[in-house]
Amino acid sequence: MTRRLRVRQAQTVLPFGVGAILDIQGESFVAAGIESWPRLKTPVVSPRLAARLGVTGFYAAPHTLNDRYDRPDGPGVPHVRFPGWLFCGACRAMVRFLREHEKSGEPPVCASCAAAPRLTPMRFVRVCAGGHLDDVDWWYWAHADLTPELRGACSEARHPWKARRLSFRVADRASGLQALSVRCEATRGGGRPCGAERDLLDILGPQGGRCSGRNPWQRGDGSASCGQQVHIVQRTAGNVYHPVVHSALDIPPTAETPRAEQDTAEAVRAHDYWALLLGALGSSRAGTFRAMIQEDTEASDGLLDQLLAEATGAAATPAPGRPRPEEFDLSRDEWYAFDALQPPEPTREFTIRRHGLGLEGETEEPWATLRAHIDGVVLADRLREVQALTGFRRHSLDGTVVPADTSGRLRWLPATEVYGEGVLLTLDEPRLTAWEHDPRVQAHVQGVRADLDASFRSEQLAETVGRELSARFLLLHTLAHLLIRQLSFDSGYTTSSLRERVYGRPEYGQRGLLVYTAAGDAEGTLGGLVRQGEAPHFAETLIRMLEAAAWCSADPLCAEHTGQGFGNLNRAACHACTLLPETSCQTGNTLLDRALVVGSATVPGYFADVLTASRTQSALLALGEQP
Repeated sequence: MTRRLRVRQAQTVLPFGVGAILDIQGESFVAAGIESWPRLKTPVVSPRLAARLGVTGFYAAPHTLNDRYDRPDGPGVPHVRFPGWLFCGACRAMVRFLREHEKSGEPPVCASCAAAPRLTPMRFVRVCAGGHLDDVDWWYWAHADLTPELRGACSEARHPWKARRLSFRVADRASGLQALSVRCEATRGGGRPCGAERDLLDILGPQGGRCSGRNPWQRGDGSASCGQQVHIVQRTAGNVYHPVVHSALDIPPTAETPRAEQDTAEAVRAHDYWALLLGALGSSRAGTFRAMIQEDTEASDGLLDQLLAEATGAAATPAPGRPRPEEFDLSRDEWYAFDALQPPEPTREFTIRRHGLGLEGETEEPWATLRAHIDGVVLADRLREVQALTGFRRHSLDGTVVPADTSGRLRWLPATEVYGEGVLLTLDEPRLTAWEHDPRVQAHVQGVRADLDASFRSEQLAETVGRELSARFLLLHTLAHLLIRQLSFDSGYTTSSLRERVYGRPEYGQRGLLVYTAAGDAEGTLGGLVRQGEAPHFAETLIRMLEAAAWCSADPLCAEHTGQGFGNLNRAACHACTLLPETSCQTGNTLLDRALVVGSATVPGYFADVLTASRTQSALLALGEQP
């Protein structure tokens, strides 16, 4: 029986990257580290992402050919059969399938049955927080209830890892895990049957035993000691594999100063202490004037250094002891490219155009109120995104990160490039600033901020959220989720095919969100999402989105929740109203709150007056009255 097992190039980062378990055609494999990849690879260029991750570059896996042009011996991403323990669905015998048993193009079959049925992988595996993955010691599990003397008397006690007399049984008079058991058919001294048997009722959860300190593709001589507690889970469980993926858009260079920096620079030059700072350079008072200017204008160290250099004619040098983390923030350059008054020149990787809602001069409600809340729309006809896999975790999100290169010798990472299109929505900065300075909004966000600071994910989310979780980030992030859900109805895309990028860091003047779709080929998509972002479609989409967000089938429980979801990092957000597939969200479906969008009894929503105007207009039309 010959079969072809393939993983597309776009899947080698997500969801089947290094360390992930792949179930395909009744068989189970795990992707090996990039040190085992073939020499024939496709370079992927992304200087910004490479600088951020500190690597020399990226490579994509070789392309997978189709059925007509397939080459059985063509290079591909290596996978290792895992778990190694298989069982026969007919005779229930368990087999430890070793690498020397593999036959090219043929699945493993039972040698004891005349019909040679295909063997099925066991459904349980062992993981630890150190990032290791291993088979369950099924021989020890069957003999766990016996004394050490009786265990040692079993004829297979010397080589339990390749025991040949185990069977995986199913009881007729039980249900659930209690109906499943592992039985030893070997013998003891005197030819007596061993008969050790134990059901799987207590198999899930923490277990005793020693962690192997390695993953299935690593050789035994490369194993390391691991003192972590092992946990037995189902091999398809969500906590078996947590990939660590970074992505960046391909942004062309531009000489234009970002709009946010232009406004901040003007505020610095107009400050009362600017002239005093220039006169005090080189003295101890310069630091005091500099700190007061930064406190009032929120200017970054880099911008202030640049303005001082321009004013004095000296070279721009950073202030001593002040690092510049913004040099490595991927969202900074992306936002500046989208927010520029003059968009960058169109390229094959990045083509955008400024657009509006088509509501200029509109006086009727709710369109007039909606127009006052929106700054503009940017249509991205062409986007290129590079996704790179740096490593993975197992068992928990705060576990040890295992690098994609488990050998530790390589300076590149696996990546994929995808092309697509998108719609960027920006909010009105004065109105947004006034809203986020409302005491009720600040008090509401402070509770979410406290939960985030107490969560182990605070460091993981810092790159996306910024120095401190802001009200505008929560608003924009929730708005992105609601918009994706609405666009899935209006544009025909599924929610899993749309993604978000939230630009909500006040220190960079960010106030927008990007909803985009990406495809694995060079042609990208067909323009459906950009078409939906044009006037008058987008304004109507926003109104329908707000009306849908005002009500959830889980209300009032959802609307009044003070902490739900992972780590209590969500407020009014659940699967019925806001949550998306994990691949669509930057933060793993956390930091969401509908109340900040449509309002509640305790906090005003940014779009609450738009929703009120829409409802009033609908009521007047229903009554037949002239608005």
